[in-house]
Amino acid sequence: MRRIWAVLAAVALTGCSAGTSTAPQTHEVTLVTHDSFVVKDGLLDEFQKATGITVKQIASGDAGELTNKLVLTKANPIGDVAFGVDSTFASRALAEGVFAEYASPEATKGAQRYQADTSNRLHAVDVGDVCLNIDPAKLGGVEPASYEDLTDPKFKDKLVVENPATSSPGLAFLLGTIAKFGENGWQEYWTKLKANGVKVVSGWEEAYNQDFKADRPIVVSYASSPSAEGGKTKAVLSTCYRQVEYAGVLSKAKNAADAQKVLDFLLGEKFQAQVAEQMYVYPSREGVALPESWAKDAPLPASPQSLPADKVKDNREAWVEQWRKLVQG
Repeated sequence: MRRIWAVLAAVALTGCSAGTSTAPQTHEVTLVTHDSFVVKDGLLDEFQKATGITVKQIASGDAGELTNKLVLTKANPIGDVAFGVDSTFASRALAEGVFAEYASPEATKGAQRYQADTSNRLHAVDVGDVCLNIDPAKLGGVEPASYEDLTDPKFKDKLVVENPATSSPGLAFLLGTIAKFGENGWQEYWTKLKANGVKVVSGWEEAYNQDFKADRPIVVSYASSPSAEGGKTKAVLSTCYRQVEYAGVLSKAKNAADAQKVLDFLLGEKFQAQVAEQMYVYPSREGVALPESWAKDAPLPASPQSLPADKVKDNREAWVEQWRKLVQG
């Protein structure tokens, strides 16, 4: 996923165990993530003290870029465990053999609800549905309520979207339109969007923090994004596409045993409890309390669009190429 507001620099933590006069040798695990991975201050320190495992984090772009890097380096992986491959790219990572099988005991606490398949190679860490976001103040009270509304001339030159070839939310939005209008109908819909002045940019950061904050009051973002804006923006929940972010131990990881413990940590109660406030996504673990404001500003969509993983795997590249010729050609 995503994607959103903050980037965590590489983290390397060391420490010593209680009751010993000298620091024991620690084990290092390299965690490869997308750029929007954020963790509460001190939480990795607690994990290191409890396990003796040092976590080194490497940010590797958006979910699509991250997936590409993991595929290209699968024979000699750049890390031990990865987080941030989402449901739009999971099928590719699985088909390429990027991840090793490992059934985390923590996955039984809710992550299995969003599993990509039954191979136990990817476990869901969070859910971040992609939806249209609007700025009501800039729209002057005239707000879109559906996909179809975006083709209305009153919203001409007001929408900015991300390129599905380079952006995870951009791809999710494209898949949402395919799920909504069908494999033979989405092309006509995008033709209408193009005629109505849709703007396409490379990624979420540019779309949200530049165009949306300037003169494009409709943007492809996340259902949870309004929580970061204090309720000044809204998500159009009828336009959401379910996006799940996964973590897994990399095949041929140099430190697979400790990587499994890091994966358990990502699915564990302490990490899951801070996911919403740190990364503005919904935790996969059941029973985790959300910030009070989310009930009003960022409710989880009840009926998001979705497509079968196999259909996405078989058609993703062709759909993106069709989109490119239609919108950018």
